[in-house]
Amino acid sequence: MLRVREGDEPSFAILLEKHRNSVIHFLYRMIQNQAIAEELAQEVFLRVYRSRESYEPTAKFTTWLFRITTHLALNHVRDRRKDKLHDSLDEKMEDSAPRQLADRVANIEERMLRDARLGEIRQAIEQLPEKQRGAVLMHKYQEMEYSQIAGILGCSESAVKSLLFRAYEALRLRLRHFSPGGSGQKSN
Repeated sequence: MLRVREGDEPSFAILLEKHRNSVIHFLYRMIQNQAIAEELAQEVFLRVYRSRESYEPTAKFTTWLFRITTHLALNHVRDRRKDKLHDSLDEKMEDSAPRQLADRVANIEERMLRDARLGEIRQAIEQLPEKQRGAVLMHKYQEMEYSQIAGILGCSESAVKSLLFRAYEALRLRLRHFSPGGSGQKSN
């Protein structure tokens, strides 16, 4: 990014190539819409490019990048909440072509069970408050450290730990029927 700040255009292309997929992946998990995630990713990198001359390396580049990404995602979620009903969490699955499976019933049942569980997990994460959801996605799916998440969210590491604790506790309660000691039935 320091090279980009100095006007080195090929370095920006390298940054874009290196970080584009992780930004889109994070945005998709926050927004649950691939097209919007890609549009927001373009906006993220446009903001990075526009801010190149004022960039100061006070934190890791990825911390700065995901701070921009998180703010855009949270703003979009808030705007969408005001304007529309939530998009279906299974939109991507509905848009994909049916996959061919072997004729073994066990494979079909296993896949259906796995898909149902993944859908429930996605839905449980989607129901978390925005900051908790963002913290979980950065921690679990982007494998960021507490300090990096704190930098992105603009809070202390202990606040991140608290956010994650509350989020994981809420997920544990919502998904307790998955555990061997769980009731085996959904609870409200």
